[in-house]
Amino acid sequence: MFLSRGPSLWRVATALTVLRNFAALPQPKADEQNPLTNVRNIGISAHIDSGKTTLTERILFYTGRLHAIHEVRGKDGIGAKMDHMELEREKGITIQSAATYCQWKDTSINIIDTPGHVDFTIEVERALRVLDGAVLVLCSVGGVQSQSITVDRQMRRYSVPRLAFINKLDRSGADPWRVLHQMRTKLNLNTAPLQLPIGLEDKLAGLIDLIDRQAYHFEGKFGEDIRQVPLTAEQAEEVERRRLELVERVANVDEELGELFLMEEPIDADTLRAAIRRATIALNFVPLFLGSAYKNKGVQLLLDGVADFLPSPLDVAYSALDVNRGEAPVALSGTRDGPLVALAFKLEEGKYGQLTYMRIYSGCVRKGDPVMNSTTGKRIKVPRLVRIHSNELQDIEEASAGDIVAMFGVECASGDTFTDGSVRYALTSINVPEPVMSLAIMPKTRESTANFSKALNRFTREDPTFKVSADAETGETIISGMGELHLDIYVERMKREYKVEAEVGKPRVNYREAITKRVEFDYLHKKQSGGQGQFGRVVGYMEPIEGDTRVEFQNEIVGNAIPPNYIPSCEKGFIEACNSGSLIGHPVEGVKIALTDGAAHSVDSSELAFKLACLYAFRDCYPRAAPVVLEPIMDVEVRAPAEFQGTIIGDLNRRKGLIQGSEQEGDDVVLGAHVPLADMFGYSTALRSMTQGKGEFTMEYARHAPVSADKQAELASSHKKARSS
Repeated sequence: MFLSRGPSLWRVATALTVLRNFAALPQPKADEQNPLTNVRNIGISAHIDSGKTTLTERILFYTGRLHAIHEVRGKDGIGAKMDHMELEREKGITIQSAATYCQWKDTSINIIDTPGHVDFTIEVERALRVLDGAVLVLCSVGGVQSQSITVDRQMRRYSVPRLAFINKLDRSGADPWRVLHQMRTKLNLNTAPLQLPIGLEDKLAGLIDLIDRQAYHFEGKFGEDIRQVPLTAEQAEEVERRRLELVERVANVDEELGELFLMEEPIDADTLRAAIRRATIALNFVPLFLGSAYKNKGVQLLLDGVADFLPSPLDVAYSALDVNRGEAPVALSGTRDGPLVALAFKLEEGKYGQLTYMRIYSGCVRKGDPVMNSTTGKRIKVPRLVRIHSNELQDIEEASAGDIVAMFGVECASGDTFTDGSVRYALTSINVPEPVMSLAIMPKTRESTANFSKALNRFTREDPTFKVSADAETGETIISGMGELHLDIYVERMKREYKVEAEVGKPRVNYREAITKRVEFDYLHKKQSGGQGQFGRVVGYMEPIEGDTRVEFQNEIVGNAIPPNYIPSCEKGFIEACNSGSLIGHPVEGVKIALTDGAAHSVDSSELAFKLACLYAFRDCYPRAAPVVLEPIMDVEVRAPAEFQGTIIGDLNRRKGLIQGSEQEGDDVVLGAHVPLADMFGYSTALRSMTQGKGEFTMEYARHAPVSADKQAELASSHKKARSS
């Protein structure tokens, strides 16, 4: 409930209300803990530079977890609490998601602050997988930007109810009503503001709460004192108009409020608040809050909104797969009384060993308890259990349903499920995008080879989108990731954390190959060199799968022309062949391979013989399937002063970009384009030169698409020369 009385009530949420979370005091017993109805697990997500970390810093201050506010790239050299990595504080961006917890009035809140840069999208992905609600932060000047759309898509993927917070109302050019329109049109959200701003830009003085029809000014050094002020006649008229729009929006998706609205009954604050909560949890409405985190205005009202409108663990229907019953879906209780079911969603390597972040969906876990990894079937004891406050750890004795905690010293992988052994449930895994860019890398000195290997091993365990492989032809170590910044950060971390100076090759694009027409094959693999030979005949076809990237194998043989025990070897042979196409040596995707007939020899046939038969059959018929090379196409958004629009469009055209649209936003123009990744290297430097340092851009992977015929010939020729040399 929003507070409508004097400033003293706003000071209740101080450190005294959260002392039970500190290591200095004994841990509460289970029956002393907050009921699950008062628990919120939320993430804070947005486009880069929308103010997520600044907002989290204020939340921690107002809830008593911090006793001083520090800024991102702060002048005092300390920096924001949630950006604890040295690199994050230097660059002023969030690289790794950071977890914390706090208490606001009667509500316990677990928070994950996520990165805004698209290269670190996996951090947002795995955070949203385990959260019950989220806050989508939008800049009042930038509005709905490219990463805002990506985050919205991720929230929809995991059915996460969210609040929206339009930040930076103090900035020049702030226009929350334009952002509201973009949310409704670009994101297709049913949303309405719950507040009105009192002034904008440098005249921002406070906010008016539409539910309670109350106006507030935020005073004191850090906006901690909130003073209620009377509404003017003009404000009161605007409040009634906007409140009616809010009621209409909610009434359209909530039956109870809809009946009252149609009967023209008066709708009080409690009735409206309850309807907004129901509609938000049902994913039918997004409450919109306003404010300025940097200027300390509106954050307390947002915290009230988190408590009032976002779901508790009891409001969310959780399910798992029962491994012992053929992965049949099973509902989880979501309470402390059920069997333990927890998901390891993030790993970090620290000086004390592996730190495993986990969300508990059911039951309890205590330090020293035996638990089972459902993925591997291994049983272990929990050596150490901790709560996380950014880079600080607090030992606890137990955790239960609704908690986000971490275990130390447990070997597992991201996405593993832990149970108490009474059941063997598995939780659905996290969506992991494929890397789009690669670099060849090697240590400069032989002495640093050991640390080089340690660093790569750690980074691959922590980040599922960071891949390491060896080039089969050159023997080089290849690292792959989501973009230039993503790989640059890991090279820099290797230097700082492991003292490894590395030589880095030119960026490589992760091309793919595909076929464009159906072809049939009939291949006999026969080899005799004394003793048992090799014999395997395979007959079938392969054809492209439209709009899919899978490699699909089907056994369409009627009878036992090929003995059933050799079919898995046939599949292995085809899959192995698809790992390297003959055009440029990159993986083949979007192909269906089917076996329709074959032949076996009673003596000379074997698993190896059929695997080789399928591998050679694929290589033999692949050139006849009109193969093409696919390259990653990036969705690029460029923002710059309108005077540079012509120059930017001309440069994008030279980079073989296809302009998708343009939009005027104040003095700036926002251009959207699809551009091949291979032509985007060095674009940040070029854009700064073109726009006198005033332009900025973001890009994210959109799809793979065929390259031009001349480029395909050039790539194939280069691959052929590399192989021959």
